[in-house]
Amino acid sequence: MYRIMLVDDEPNILSALRRALAKLAPSELDGEVPIVEPYASAAEALKRCSEARFDIVISDFRMPDMNGVEFLKQMIALQPNVARIVLSGYTELESVIEAVNEVQILRYMTKPWNDAELRLVVRQGLQQRALFLENQRLANLVRAQEGELERQRKRLEALEDAEQRAELESIKLDDGPDLDDPDEAGVAYPDASGIEIDESIDLDDKR
Repeated sequence: MYRIMLVDDEPNILSALRRALAKLAPSELDGEVPIVEPYASAAEALKRCSEARFDIVISDFRMPDMNGVEFLKQMIALQPNVARIVLSGYTELESVIEAVNEVQILRYMTKPWNDAELRLVVRQGLQQRALFLENQRLANLVRAQEGELERQRKRLEALEDAEQRAELESIKLDDGPDLDDPDEAGVAYPDASGIEIDESIDLDDKR
């Protein structure tokens, strides 16, 4: 669901904008019907920004409480990825440059505007917004998958370390033969049972 904010201190301008945007067909917006919220005060609009997320904002440049650039600066602090369009009855080049450089607007349009052009710009802004959100979703998904792979890698390393430690412990327990034990030391002694004794020898003969 797309949400569009309109900010202008002149009620007739807000009404004209709503009429122009009411002709946006859902088929042009991925089947979505946009919600349009008008505000005659920049302060009221900023308060609403802290409560709901907007996809695009169309703001007047000259307003009594604050100008459009200052309003958009504060809105960006609350919603940095909202698409931004500035309307003005003036064509001052310095104002256009300020709006473009300081708040990176999508489009600067003069009053009176062309309704078809306004709808085109809004569609483009909403499409860019949808693309940004999709890219952000995919990036978050990739980061989550990379995090899971890293956790699995660490678990595998821990398992391999445990297996190596277990193998070293088994080697220490079986640390070789006991050299004091002839059977383990591998020393062969002659078997006395296999020796024939010559009975003709006088064992008492001391010669």
